[in-house]
Amino acid sequence: MNSNLHENDLYAWTRQQVQLLKSGQLSALDVSNLIDEVDDMGGSIRNQLESRLEVLLMHLLKWQYQPNYRGRSWQLTIKEQRRKIERLIRKNPSLQNTLDQTLADAYGDAILAAAKETGMAENIFPEQCPYSIQQIIYSDYLPD
Repeated sequence: MNSNLHENDLYAWTRQQVQLLKSGQLSALDVSNLIDEVDDMGGSIRNQLESRLEVLLMHLLKWQYQPNYRGRSWQLTIKEQRRKIERLIRKNPSLQNTLDQTLADAYGDAILAAAKETGMAENIFPEQCPYSIQQIIYSDYLPD
């Protein structure tokens, strides 16, 4: 029954699992699906970090490679993403351990996004991220 509910109404299933946990009815839990959902939650937090880094990196690249188009909108997007990334890491400190790999993953996507938005060729942008984690997240750095 729990598995069918999980497949047909995820929200109802989560409410049911919470009630079973609160009431101590551990043997009635849908353990297999519960494990999968908890694992997915952790993955979605890392994906959120990667997505925010991609947007931030894309705007840093656009800022650097299209100086004639710099504007307040780009600057505010950079600031907003930095704030949200800092908050995400503060609330989930173990994300700090994934930053190098997450940054590498996000940078490749940021190159594609920047090329798409600017009309520039992908090979215009450095193959490796030219900014340090400190510059990207924890400062007011804007590339020249």
